[in-house]
Amino acid sequence: MCHYWLSGQMGEGREALLFVLEEESDPRRFSIHRLAHYCLDLAELCGTDRVVPVVIFLKTSSKEPRELVLGSERYQYLNFNYIRCALQELSAKDYWHSNNLIARLCLSLMSWRQDQKLEVYARAVRGLSTLEPDPEKQLKYLDFIDIYTALDDNEMELYQQKYPKESSTMANLSDRLRAEGMEKGMLKGMEKGLEKGLHEGMEGMLRKQVQLKFGPIPLWADERISTATNEQLEIWVTAILSEDTLEALLALRG
Repeated sequence: MCHYWLSGQMGEGREALLFVLEEESDPRRFSIHRLAHYCLDLAELCGTDRVVPVVIFLKTSSKEPRELVLGSERYQYLNFNYIRCALQELSAKDYWHSNNLIARLCLSLMSWRQDQKLEVYARAVRGLSTLEPDPEKQLKYLDFIDIYTALDDNEMELYQQKYPKESSTMANLSDRLRAEGMEKGMLKGMEKGLEKGLHEGMEGMLRKQVQLKFGPIPLWADERISTATNEQLEIWVTAILSEDTLEALLALRG
């Protein structure tokens, strides 16, 4: 996914910088040629050569190309590179106390020892509760933390014992999420029938979780989700945190 924005203002002898930000959850999908193409097109469109490409890798193989050089043995006609941020190469411990909300939310995507997993989760939840005042955004970001930390039942039990304060925060947010989901389902049920409203609520929640964990929903998965029963949707919503692939998740049956 690629985004761009301007930093600074034009005029008075100053020029704005055009940042091109690409986020990659799968390093195999990264194309430096595509990124260069984006940057060249935006530079032409905006009439500027002050373009700064940035790529954030949620996962990395350390084999992603760092630069693109076009030319011959004697001359180089294009030398393109970018600012690279690979979250897996950052130490989560260095951001334990960060006041940057994004850094705290991304702790689980950074590097940490297996025995630090519970603390990673606790630090992320603590950062969410102290750095994000908007309850609606807290609910959305909690899903992100849950999906990428992926505590199993035993780990969750240990977490609740070791971090009761953070656990209470998480439980309150989860209860609110369920309450709001039920409320929306009930409202739709009053209009179109309770069964249909509950179905749409569960399907919407599953689609959101799938997109956060696995990326855009492919056509085959979209069709399977659209035709699933309430019981099947409930199984998938419950199991998504423990499954590693979308194929494995949607293969589960009641």
